Amino acid sequence: MKSLPLSKVLANSAFKTVGLVAADMDGTLTLEGKFTASLLKALEDLAAAGVAVAIVTGRSAGWVNGLVSYLPVVGAIAENGGLFYPGTGDPVLLATVADVETHRQHLASTFKRLQSHFPQLRETSDNRFRITDWTFDIEGLTPEDLQQLNRLCEEMGWGFTYSSVQCHIKPQSQGKAIALLQLLRGYFPQYSAAQVLTVGDSPNDETLFDPDLFPLSVGVANIAEYGDRLTHHPAYITAKPEAEGFCELASLILQQQRQ
Repeated sequence: MKSLPLSKVLANSAFKTVGLVAADMDGTLTLEGKFTASLLKALEDLAAAGVAVAIVTGRSAGWVNGLVSYLPVVGAIAENGGLFYPGTGDPVLLATVADVETHRQHLASTFKRLQSHFPQLRETSDNRFRITDWTFDIEGLTPEDLQQLNRLCEEMGWGFTYSSVQCHIKPQSQGKAIALLQLLRGYFPQYSAAQVLTVGDSPNDETLFDPDLFPLSVGVANIAEYGDRLTHHPAYITAKPEAEGFCELASLILQQQRQ
């Protein structure tokens, strides 16, 4: 399915009843790797209008633990569905991990086996703060390399995904859409699927674009870079990239809900 320009939403008021925005972070809420004043204002305006925002990111548990304390969000999913950090309260493990130490050892062993095929792979600096997945730098990897890494992980019984920032080795059942559906059942049952708007920018957001799960989805303009690698495409695409695209989206949501 080809994504429609976000301007097309004006014709059908698709965002008028949105109650929860589930957004990726890097490349979606950031601009050149940083939060902007405009982004923070957009998050505050959405919260003031009664539109909840939840972050759904591949970033580590340790990183996300601090993040939710400073942003006006209702919580954040870390490690592409591994854990949930509510705005207040204790974190919740979403992935099935029987023993964290053993799980980490298995992930480390899998990474070593990938390195035997790709000696240039380098573990990311935030890996020590992770619980459910294992990450390495994406820099220098071609689309063909990423396909082979995915195949190798599958052969070893693991899942694989990547973003504009890094690559992830993860349990096969772990993903952003699965985690978000868990949250809707357990934490936000007041929102139907039609009231949830998902937002992203890269292949690890693809499950959030599945129209059978989330009818309303938006890709910020930089998602176009991955168009030929996606099975599920967002329903709409912004004119601007990264955080500027999210601000464009936030403005449209607020405009429709004031009408």
